[in-house]
Amino acid sequence: MAMQSSSSSSSISYVFKYQVFLSFRGSDTRYGFTGNLYKALTDKGIHTFIDDSELQRGDEITPSLDNAIEESRIFIPVFSANYASSSFCLDELVHIIHLYKQNGRLVLPVFFGVDPSHVRHHRGSYGEALAKHEERFQHNTDHMERLQKWKIALTQAANLSGDHRSPGYEYKLTGKIAFNQTPDLSSDCSQRYEYDFIGDIVKYISNKINRVPLHVANYPVGFKFRIQQVKLLLDKETNKGVHMVGLYGIGGLGKSTLARAIYNFIGDQFDGLCFLHDVRENSAKNNLKHLQEKLLLKTIGLEIKLDHVSEGIPIIKERLCRKKILLILDDVDNMNQLHALAGGLDWFGRGSRVIITTRDKHLLSSHGIKSTHAVEGLNGTEALELLRWMAFKSDKVPSGYEDILNRAVAYSSGLPLVIEVVGSNLFGKSIEKWKSTLDGYDKIPNKEIQKILKVSYDALEEEEQSVFLDIACCFKGCGWADVKDILHAHYGHCITHHLEVLAEKSLIDRWEYDGCVGLHDLIEDMGKEVVRQESPKEPGERSRLWCQDDIVHALNENTSLEEIRGIPPNLEELSAYKCESLSSSSRRMLTSQKLHEAGGTEFYFPNGTDGIPNWFEHQIRGQSTITFWFRKKIPSITYILLSPEHWLGYPKVNIFVNGYEIEIDITLKFGISDHTLLFDLKLEEHNKRLRRIYGIKYESEMDKALLENEWIRVELELKSFNLSEEEKNEMLRSAQMGIHVLKEKNNAEEENVIFTDPYRETKSQKKRKQNMFSILMEYNEL
Repeated sequence: MAMQSSSSSSSISYVFKYQVFLSFRGSDTRYGFTGNLYKALTDKGIHTFIDDSELQRGDEITPSLDNAIEESRIFIPVFSANYASSSFCLDELVHIIHLYKQNGRLVLPVFFGVDPSHVRHHRGSYGEALAKHEERFQHNTDHMERLQKWKIALTQAANLSGDHRSPGYEYKLTGKIAFNQTPDLSSDCSQRYEYDFIGDIVKYISNKINRVPLHVANYPVGFKFRIQQVKLLLDKETNKGVHMVGLYGIGGLGKSTLARAIYNFIGDQFDGLCFLHDVRENSAKNNLKHLQEKLLLKTIGLEIKLDHVSEGIPIIKERLCRKKILLILDDVDNMNQLHALAGGLDWFGRGSRVIITTRDKHLLSSHGIKSTHAVEGLNGTEALELLRWMAFKSDKVPSGYEDILNRAVAYSSGLPLVIEVVGSNLFGKSIEKWKSTLDGYDKIPNKEIQKILKVSYDALEEEEQSVFLDIACCFKGCGWADVKDILHAHYGHCITHHLEVLAEKSLIDRWEYDGCVGLHDLIEDMGKEVVRQESPKEPGERSRLWCQDDIVHALNENTSLEEIRGIPPNLEELSAYKCESLSSSSRRMLTSQKLHEAGGTEFYFPNGTDGIPNWFEHQIRGQSTITFWFRKKIPSITYILLSPEHWLGYPKVNIFVNGYEIEIDITLKFGISDHTLLFDLKLEEHNKRLRRIYGIKYESEMDKALLENEWIRVELELKSFNLSEEEKNEMLRSAQMGIHVLKEKNNAEEENVIFTDPYRETKSQKKRKQNMFSILMEYNEL
């Protein structure tokens, strides 16, 4: 399996120019063992590279020979007495070992008349040859580094003879052969003639090259780095042990595609291979015993019919516990599947590897799998390359398509599945067709994409589904602390468990209490589409509303919003201008205290007859100004205005700090007569902005006032345009304003927000002062 790189990303090709590459010392074995092996391989139709040159020219590998190594699948280095005396052979070996380690190529070392330990520890003729090289190179730093690479390569190649990744063959010059393929066979090394020995090698290689690689992708983009990431996990354990690795992530990320690429990448290193596709779907259709039968057939060729899963478990353990197996279980979603197909490490022989792909990380940890890898989507460059290939069948893009391509890449959010679906649907289409298709996807997700992403949602329990829909529709981007409080009030203490389940299934990001709610854009779209399907044509009949247009539509249709679970706190504005059909129950919903304390949405809707809700502590009527004072810290204030008829104006907000007056610029709709305006003043945000605008003078005065617990006045004045004083007074008779202070939990301190002037003397205080003054005057007269 050759790895190739394009200018912008990586692709994989499984076509090798040579199936076998022979590395040997010509003067030792060309006309003997190596020549006979070459003939036997080619007679079996195995395309084999052998360097025909009698005398190598120069001291280093030629580019053509370098390419031949890169394009070969299996390597057979024949270690003879004089192999190490050739710098040419040693450079070949360094390249071969590099491909073995980085690209998973198979290496079959043959020890022709030499002890493997001499190659491994650089003794005998190998030690002598390396000493001569060192004497020759001692004054050249570059060549000394080259010598060190030779030594490492010799040691690693010799270790393969006892390594379960590659069988080794030892040829003793007694006229007969000792065959050492695996440790369990080495204890009984029968003596055989050379043609038998060569026949065994040819048979082994024939079995390897007869393995048909899996199709990975039409345009495999971005695989090289991802394969290496997983390979690092697979190589963590020694080859004497069995290792399980889990790949997890949301649907559409390419977990199965990556697993197929890894299967092709390292498959030659194993005695038996099995890739079980779509375990979730196939176990539901055919029962797990069918998958057990397939596992035994693919790994050891055993055809068997099982009556029950419990029969298959002991047979798998017995037959595979001495075989070096590569097993890949694709799309697992249930512990029973793991128990039936890969119940434990002792099921498989030394050096075996088991790879599991799943959407549920919890399954992996529950099965004791510690090595896991979160599969990530394509980066922007990779996504753009794949889309070009899918949409244009070329890496070149026609003029004018650049912007729409970038829009499609942004929509895909790095999911290969989405890129492939979108690219296929738009192949050969005009730019206008691209735009209209993407506009449609923004409103209603593609059915094929929705089906794949919804699998994880369907696997949730009913209440877990409800929590997910709440988050997807209403809470993305909100602070986790607030969201958890809201959800806890509805679901109780089990909300923590529900959130853990959603995170394990990759439906939401891992949640941190001081962070914000996060989930993939297309997962969010999937959740919203689930709710939209509750009533595709009538938004008011859905369980959740998040779009202003849908909410206003529901209001216009006089839908009772009490039937709707909620409105997202991150909705910036909800304008129901002139929505005269608004019912009293809907108005109560829109002025709910819980709703406004959960988020900072600005509301505009026609006045009703109920007036200002009771949860506004301070209310006034018929006046143009409402005032409050605060100290110690800047409070969170909700303001409500029931504007009078024929009013044209806006609320003006001034803040007074030690005689320093600043007007706060609040961006609101004005001129909406006979409507209710309800919003958060966001004083903290305005304070930060004022610090930037007015600088040190404002900053020092505010900090001083807060530090010294001085009262700071905030005044909201109802401004009007083009009205006489008499007209203004007449209009204000029906105006109402209110203030609500959001109090922190467990705050038992004294009130730090008040609605009467703390510096104004009361009548009783004035009377006491007058009485005291009279007493003093009488005393002075005496």
